[in-house]
Amino acid sequence: MASNRRSRNITQGVERAPNRSMFYGMGYTAGDFDKPMIGVANGHSTITPCNSGLQPLADAAAAALKAAGANAQMFGTPTISDGMAMGTEGMKYSLVSREVIADCIETCVGGQWMDGVLVIGGCDKNMPGGMMGMLRANVPSIYVYGGTILPGKLDGEDLNIVSVFEAVGQHAAGTIDEDQLIAIERNAIPGTGSCGGMYTANTMSSAFEALGLSLPFSSTMANVEDEKLVSTEESARVLVQAVEKNICPRDIVTREAIENAVAVIMATGGSTNAVLHFLAIAHAAGVEWTIDDFERVRRKVPVLCDLKPSGKYMAIDLHRVGGIPLVMKALLDAGLLHADCLTITGKTIGEVIESLDLPDFDAQDVVRPVSNPLYDEGHLAVLRGNLAEDGSIAKITGLKNPAITGPARVFDDEQSALEAILANQIKPGDVVVLRYLGPRGAPGMPEMLAPTSALVGQGLGESVGLITDGRFSGGTWGMVVGHVAPEAYAGGTIALVENGDSITIDAHQQLLQLNVDDAEIERRRAAWECPPPRYTRGVLAKFANNAASASHGAVLDRYDD
Repeated sequence: MASNRRSRNITQGVERAPNRSMFYGMGYTAGDFDKPMIGVANGHSTITPCNSGLQPLADAAAAALKAAGANAQMFGTPTISDGMAMGTEGMKYSLVSREVIADCIETCVGGQWMDGVLVIGGCDKNMPGGMMGMLRANVPSIYVYGGTILPGKLDGEDLNIVSVFEAVGQHAAGTIDEDQLIAIERNAIPGTGSCGGMYTANTMSSAFEALGLSLPFSSTMANVEDEKLVSTEESARVLVQAVEKNICPRDIVTREAIENAVAVIMATGGSTNAVLHFLAIAHAAGVEWTIDDFERVRRKVPVLCDLKPSGKYMAIDLHRVGGIPLVMKALLDAGLLHADCLTITGKTIGEVIESLDLPDFDAQDVVRPVSNPLYDEGHLAVLRGNLAEDGSIAKITGLKNPAITGPARVFDDEQSALEAILANQIKPGDVVVLRYLGPRGAPGMPEMLAPTSALVGQGLGESVGLITDGRFSGGTWGMVVGHVAPEAYAGGTIALVENGDSITIDAHQQLLQLNVDDAEIERRRAAWECPPPRYTRGVLAKFANNAASASHGAVLDRYDD
């Protein structure tokens, strides 16, 4: 098999002899220089269970690439464990790691002039970071998700990582004792794989399958099950064929393909983080896509899947009844997907779904038909108002009444808010304001799973509002609004809220409003001073100085405004 011109320019010809000599030092032979050079971006680490099971997949991918007539060039990408960093200063590095991962892939693929790249990742930011790197490099590429975790078990009940965070709130409320808290902590994570509900990692993997850059069924497989290895090997073979056909990511990631991915995110009840990440992915692809496009898709796509955090089932349960292909079939049959979008297999989305043997909807209750949805419209709503002139994101499913007006309880950092919640100082009807936690202000836009889970654990998920210019975990649910833009550090109105001010969150009207006279708001604005940066060196300082607004994906290379 002849490789494309990219690697031949590097590895062939007398003038390139020094370059070839380096390859000989790694065991290459003369015949290898006629084969495509394909990168394996390996996210394996022992930092987190999300990634500690990736090395067998990377090894299987390398072997399958070799068997298919290609050379595998393995390199590493870093990860940050959101679950471990949550509620700490380390969480500020999470979103930063998305950009670092994308930079790693773009740098290695470009610097080594690779013909293709197979990206393997597990934890949340591995997903968008890997996809952004693939799109920037724009050589034939495929994403291999490391796989979901199986549920933990305790007294016959399923557990997951969010169970632990909510248990902290239950313990503070006195509904469980310390022994029960410790038992939940020790049994929630049974092995390797990414957090098991339709949280951020599984949301993004599902979206990548819908996007056409991962194989069917691969996004909901469990890391520990053998089919994950088989799917990885098949991914490698498909990628070699894509190199032959020169099918590149930007051929696949069109506006219509992104709309397909967002439709699946809505149908599965996916993470609010998907909004931030798909804005960044669209930017990397050079595709026009705004937060208003999410709202447009939300209004026409119902929620079909009864999945955690606001539903009943885990990602592995979805997999066992037909996975994302079953969801896509429901949407296709209702005319809610673009069937003619290309996939990395060379087939269209419609052709791929048509070729699969899928179960009937009435044989299970994880995925509803479009005629009988859980909710008639999608769950990720864009709220605007004088508190979010550039928009904010609310997850509005699972709530009896997604509207509240109440007094503000203002905190300029996550830790003081969590202390107040655990000390039972937040009461029903309050609206907690967490600010200076945006892309530039924190910096790094950390997730607020600890305070939101503590509220849920205390039974306040329906009766207390929470707004922030930071983010939420995919495991968050409740009366919560994130991604408030402009952020406090940029002088957004959220910086001007004072304790006791009346705030309205109303998903029905898609409103986020500070109920204070305009003249008073302007008086406060005139007196406001931007606080000094929290970091002046290193990656957090670089992120703070370069990050775009959350409404533009918090990307670092938006230079055309």
